Amino acid sequence: MIPQDRRVPERVLLSRHGQTEWNLEHRLHGQLDSPLTAEGERQAASIAERLVGQDVTVVCSSPLGRALRTAAVIAERLGVDLVEIPELAEIHHGRMAGMTWDEIDVRFPSAREERAANRYGWAFPGGESYAQARARARRALSSCGWLASGTPLIVSHEMIGRMLRAELRGLDASSALALRHPHGVVFEIDRRGERML
Repeated sequence: MIPQDRRVPERVLLSRHGQTEWNLEHRLHGQLDSPLTAEGERQAASIAERLVGQDVTVVCSSPLGRALRTAAVIAERLGVDLVEIPELAEIHHGRMAGMTWDEIDVRFPSAREERAANRYGWAFPGGESYAQARARARRALSSCGWLASGTPLIVSHEMIGRMLRAELRGLDASSALALRHPHGVVFEIDRRGERML
């Protein structure tokens, strides 16, 4: 549930960017980028239509191209401002960004085992961990909260999205890591809990 913090709006909508070429190839993006597929463009347009009449007053987006493109489609349809929030960028995957897990297994043979032992605290080599990203998610929510007099829509990514939802709902690390956010889904989070729109 959203904490009693005046910097965070009473109601927040959260969306993941549309499907990308790398999603289809099962490549880790991290803070690298890949263009939306035709399906990803359709997902963005569908989200925009679903949010008409939902009192969205601003779209806060990750600065990464796949999220910005999704956010732009939505903001244009809703006729609201689009604001980039640097802290909404995906968890930094360091030297593993752009790779598939098969490629990672060759270059970093112990990575899966190390990650499984401490998924929350394990950091991508040259990148960051979920624990580090959670502090960034907290800052992102405060930044977006100040911008919105009504309901903000946050357009971000799956991994940092787990940390955003954890902050908004007060979840522990284990519960946060169990969250999933498929493409094309919008979560509505307020003091009553979380629902899909």
